[in-house]
Amino acid sequence: MPTYRHPGTVITDHSFRVPLDSRNPAGEQIEVYARAVVAAGRERESLPWLLFLQGGPGGRSPRPVGRDGWLDRALDEYRVLLLDQRGTGRSTPADRHTLPLRGDAAAQARYLAHFRADSIVRDCELIRRELLGEAGRWSVLGQSYGGFCALTYLSYAPEGIREAFVTGGLAGLRSTPEAVYRAAYPRVQRKVEAHYARYPEDVETVRAVVRHLREQEVRLPGGGLLTAEAFQALGTMLGTGAGSHSLHYLLEDSFLPGAPGRQLCDSFLAQVESHLSFASRPLYAVLHESIYGQRSVSPLGTGWAAQSVRAEFPQFDVDRALADGAPVLLTGEMIYPWMFSTDPALAPLAEVAELLARQEDWPDLYDPGQLARSHIPVAAAVYHDDMYVDTDESIATARSVRGLRTWVTNEYEHDGLRVSEGKVLGRLIRLVRGEL
Repeated sequence: MPTYRHPGTVITDHSFRVPLDSRNPAGEQIEVYARAVVAAGRERESLPWLLFLQGGPGGRSPRPVGRDGWLDRALDEYRVLLLDQRGTGRSTPADRHTLPLRGDAAAQARYLAHFRADSIVRDCELIRRELLGEAGRWSVLGQSYGGFCALTYLSYAPEGIREAFVTGGLAGLRSTPEAVYRAAYPRVQRKVEAHYARYPEDVETVRAVVRHLREQEVRLPGGGLLTAEAFQALGTMLGTGAGSHSLHYLLEDSFLPGAPGRQLCDSFLAQVESHLSFASRPLYAVLHESIYGQRSVSPLGTGWAAQSVRAEFPQFDVDRALADGAPVLLTGEMIYPWMFSTDPALAPLAEVAELLARQEDWPDLYDPGQLARSHIPVAAAVYHDDMYVDTDESIATARSVRGLRTWVTNEYEHDGLRVSEGKVLGRLIRLVRGEL
């Protein structure tokens, strides 16, 4: 196990062999990587463990340099394990290069069906037993999708948890995929309208860009096709604290000044690609809607719910907005089937994504009965104006988990854990301990 030092921390690499399918522990094995971080000088202390579950799906764990962000607060009293959830980071990869090696699209889809929260939790339990022993319990911190995973953990393996912290990640326990997106489109619209109120000049800039994209084909530096609908997906930036300002700065560099005709700047296209490409996180796109699939709620599967529900919100139609002289609304955290033809990182996975969208009878991810009788202390930050996770659903879930204490705030957006310099985590720790 390699160990190295950063400023103020000591880091140890861990690699674990886990079964692809927990129902067949003697079958195929994959590798799951995790990085243990402890405060310098406390390496030999018997500190409690804190497992961090990253947002996503398909997001690797943070790569810290020293005691940065929320990690600084955590290291005051915990030994932290940063988990690269299966298929991400340094764990056994699942992408356009490795998945075709498994066979046809059906074989790849069967493989990826083992990459949801239920399988991640089973990995966590194997790792917990290896690091802490059978009787050891650890604290769990789940950010965004990591909070969804924490709810699955509390549902099916609560014996491994001593306390749990959730930030922006209380999922609806009984929400269909369609209901998730019916609630999401109005939230996104409010964020876009607030952005245009803050930066009125961006209304015409966005209209000019999408009009340009309707008139001619534009390729991103990596070869991806930038359509008007793909450009709309930049709205996902508006869910973070500085997202509106970052989007404005991106838009102000859109057209090349002094060029004959109208031409989009290379620097602008490079920035757009950095936000829209799924090259670094293909599982986010491939598995995104499956994180809402539960046989007791949506037995027929997810079926491209964001796309099917979008027709109920015609105000997001680009051509209608251009024809009416209206602001073009951007979209948010939605995955559409056309993304698998415009993004080179996703194109080889188009058939796999279609099969997963059609897959039925996904296992349930939450056990409301178990959550209602839970004895584990849980505290959750619910962001009042969260663009990615519905606030009403989060509060309903909080009421369904016995003993869960919530902190509802609009001081931070969805990225509050990352940008608050430990304040969000510190408050949740105090809530769990009854200090607030």
